[in-house]
Amino acid sequence: MSELLREEGGVSFPERTARIREGLSRWSAEGIAFFGAPGIRYLTGFTGSEGTLFVGGGVPVLIVDGRYTTQARAEARGVEVVEFRDRMEGLCRLIAERGLETVAFEAASLSCEAYFTLRERLGEKVVLKPLGKEIAGIRKIKEPREVARIRRAAAIASEAFLSVLEHLKPGRAEIDIARRLEWEMEERGSEKPSFETIVVAGKRAALPHGKPGKAGIGHGDVVVVDFGAVVEGYCSDETCTVAVGRIPPEKKKVYEAVKEAHDRAIEQVREGVSCREVDRTAREWIEKAGFGPFFTHGTGHGVGLEVHEVPRISTVDDGVLEEGMVITVEPGVYIPGEFGVRIEDLLLVKKDGCEILSSVPKDLMIVE
Repeated sequence: MSELLREEGGVSFPERTARIREGLSRWSAEGIAFFGAPGIRYLTGFTGSEGTLFVGGGVPVLIVDGRYTTQARAEARGVEVVEFRDRMEGLCRLIAERGLETVAFEAASLSCEAYFTLRERLGEKVVLKPLGKEIAGIRKIKEPREVARIRRAAAIASEAFLSVLEHLKPGRAEIDIARRLEWEMEERGSEKPSFETIVVAGKRAALPHGKPGKAGIGHGDVVVVDFGAVVEGYCSDETCTVAVGRIPPEKKKVYEAVKEAHDRAIEQVREGVSCREVDRTAREWIEKAGFGPFFTHGTGHGVGLEVHEVPRISTVDDGVLEEGMVITVEPGVYIPGEFGVRIEDLLLVKKDGCEILSSVPKDLMIVE
C-alpha cells in the first residue's frame, strides 16, 4: 500500500474509514457524517480546523470550504475532497445524490442550531440518527505511531517542567510560571499547549481548574501545575504539586494521601481491569485518609488527539481497560480556602500492567 496512505507503525486511513463503514449496519444507518476536527483528522489525515466527513453509500467524501481546499487535497487520504461554500448544503446534496434515507451523525460535534438546519434542508424523507457512545471509542486504542507521538509530547512536557522549577520562588506570579512553562515546551518542539496551562498556588490551589493569575507565590505554598504538550496533533497531560519552602504537617499529610492513592491506582492499571475499579482504588484510599469529600472529580481519562477522550476513569464509566489505551491517573484533594494537591501521570495500558509515559518524579518536591 502507498506510504501516503499508511501511517508508520499503524493502519492506513482507508482501513480506519473501512471500520466505520463496517459499523453502519450495527447502527442501522446507510452513512455517517463527522463534524469534529479530531475525528476527521484521525480518519483522513486532514489537519484543518473545519470540515465535514461523510462515510457511506460510496467513496468517503471530505467537504470543505475554499479556505481549506488546497490543504485538504494535499493532506487527506482515501477520500474525495469536495469544495462547498456551505458545508451543510454540500452534505445535503451528497445525501440526496446517493439516495440515502437513514443517516447517522457525530452528535457530540454538532450544535443544536446546525442540527435543525440540517433537519430542515434534508426534509422528512431522511431520518437523522445521533450517535454518541457508539462512536466515542473509535480512537481509544492507540496505534504504535500514535503512542510514539504521545510519548514524545510527554517527554517534552516533563523536561520543560523540570526546567522551570528554579523559577518557582516566593513572589513570582502564577501567570509568569505558566508562560515560562509553555515557552519551554515550545522550545523543545511542542506545537502548542494541549490545554490552557494551570498554575495555582496557596488558597487558589484548591481550584481544580483554576486559571493562573498575577498573584505572587508565597513561602510555604503548595503549587499545582497541570500542563501538556502537543506533537503532531497528539497531546500529553501531567500534573505536579510542588512545595515552595517548608510546608506544615497537614499539607504533607494530604500530599502523602494523594500520592498513595495515585500509586495504588496505577498498580491496578492493566488490560481487563474496569475503569471503575481503578477509580475505586484511588477513591477508597483518599476516603480512608479522611479526605473523601474533597476528591471531587474522576481519577482519570483517555488522552490522544484530544486531551480528554474515552475511557473515563470514574465511578460512572462501565468500560474496561484495553491494551493500547493511553490514560491518566490523577487523584486530587482540594480543601476550599486552604490549598489543594493533585498528582497525575500519563500511562500506556499493557496486558500485564502499564508504562508511565510522563517522567517527573512524583515524590514531594520542595523548592527552597
